Amino acid sequence: MAIDITPLIQQLSVELSDNAYKASDTLGHIGSEEILQAMIELLTHTNPDSRYMAARTLGLIENNEAALEAILEAVTNQDNAAQAGDLLSALEGFNVNSKYVEIFKLYLFGSFKVSLVAKELLDYKEFDITPRVLKKAQKHWNHYANNIKQDDAFKLRKEEVDDMLDDLAVYVNRVC
Repeated sequence: MAIDITPLIQQLSVELSDNAYKASDTLGHIGSEEILQAMIELLTHTNPDSRYMAARTLGLIENNEAALEAILEAVTNQDNAAQAGDLLSALEGFNVNSKYVEIFKLYLFGSFKVSLVAKELLDYKEFDITPRVLKKAQKHWNHYANNIKQDDAFKLRKEEVDDMLDDLAVYVNRVC
């Protein structure tokens, strides 16, 4: 029996009801190309709750590669500054193996929540690490370090990033 997805998509594009999560779960489980495209469009909806539910649904779709750039764009869109961390958390359901540098930049330059979510992704997701990725990450770290107040918080971040970059360098030298 085929499920009519139109009402489910509409539930996410109006004032959200108590059934929004159920609709999101159902749409994510179905995961058709039509749903994928509808959720990508919803990432720019005027209602921030609809944008969040779209990102959540995209994270649930099995073949969601086509939405990865749209999610990253939504995270960095200034209109989504208040919910960027929530949008970024949807990447837990994505294959982000080629996005180390982008997520590393979010870790460095994002808000508190964005930085925390990005760090979680960096710690627990698989990435394709190459000498070029390491070089780009080091470049972004140098830019960050040269443009931020050198206080105690910076010192803590520096220790953490030094450990991360050292681990990447060891990996790159061992593999390449």
